[in-house]
Amino acid sequence: MNKLKYFWIVLLVAGIGSVSLSSYKPAGDEIHWMSFDQAVALCKTHPKKIFIDIYTQWCGWCKRMDASTYKDPAVVDYLNKNFYSVRLDAETKDTFHFKDHIFVNPHAGERGAVNELAYSLLDGKMMYPTTVYLDGDVNRLNVVPGYIETEEFKTLLKFFAEEKYKTMSYDDYKKSLTGGSTK
Repeated sequence: MNKLKYFWIVLLVAGIGSVSLSSYKPAGDEIHWMSFDQAVALCKTHPKKIFIDIYTQWCGWCKRMDASTYKDPAVVDYLNKNFYSVRLDAETKDTFHFKDHIFVNPHAGERGAVNELAYSLLDGKMMYPTTVYLDGDVNRLNVVPGYIETEEFKTLLKFFAEEKYKTMSYDDYKKSLTGGSTK
């Protein structure tokens, strides 16, 4: 009887261990999100482009992008290697000190109240999700509104990371990748 009880205990422990290991995800499987302030501070000592995902809690397309585009292993890897990645809730109550300005949400708590940093980054064109690209000196390179499918997003990331924006338009860059067609 003791051998049978011991057998079941070992089997149970082995089963729990295999379930735990199969659900384990190494840290490299997720985008290393940081706050806006952290990214700006890091740029002072280690300049790198900043990618900002501006979203809201209620945005369905933002949630879809979180569940698809931002889960793609190639996107995760590329963002983690080439950008400081920031998630900025457009309706945050946080206060930001950036480029000699203080950005607040003056109507925090009211429906649709927007933080001034998000408003400034988007030039008042509040659409979610919107991605913003900054250079290593924390100057805005471009704003791309709307949900972006994974393959298109990979192309956008390379366009900014490889600094193709300095010599060509995004449309010309896409044409160069497809041999002239803009599928």
